[in-house]
Amino acid sequence: MSPELAFEDLTTGRVFELGTTVVDRDEMVAFARRFDPQPFHLDDDAAAASLFGALAASGWFTAGLWMRLYVDSVLNRATSLGSPGGEDIAWPAPVFAGDELRATMEILEARRSRSRPGLGLVKLRAQLHRGDTEVFRSTFTGMFGTRD
Repeated sequence: MSPELAFEDLTTGRVFELGTTVVDRDEMVAFARRFDPQPFHLDDDAAAASLFGALAASGWFTAGLWMRLYVDSVLNRATSLGSPGGEDIAWPAPVFAGDELRATMEILEARRSRSRPGLGLVKLRAQLHRGDTEVFRSTFTGMFGTRD
C-alpha cells in the first residue's frame, strides 16, 4: 500500500490540524529527570519559587509532544524521508501538567530538489497552543518523496 501523502500534497499555505494531547505529569517529570534535570522541572517547591510558579515541562519535552502528534497524523502516512534541520525553535509560554495542547503544522514553502529527482523539500511551521496561548513554535524543513 502506498502512502496517502506525498510531496505533491504538501502545498504552500496548507494547514494540518494534528490533534491534541494532555500533558502527563509523570511523563513530564521522567523526561526532565533523564534529559533536563533543572529544579523547576523536577521539584514542586523549587518550581513554585521560580518565575514559572509551578512545575513546568522542559521545552524539549514539549517539542516531543508536538513531534508525536506530527508522526501520528502526517509522517506515518506520508513519503517522509527525514529532515536536514530547522531555523528556529521557541517556547513562548510554559507548559504545565494537565495542560491540553493543540498541535498544528503549516506549509510555508515547498519545492522540488534540483539535484535529487523524486525528492521535495518542505518548509514547515510547527505550533502547539494551550487555548489561545502559543507554547511551542518551530520552523524546519521536511524531506518527502514525490509520486513521480
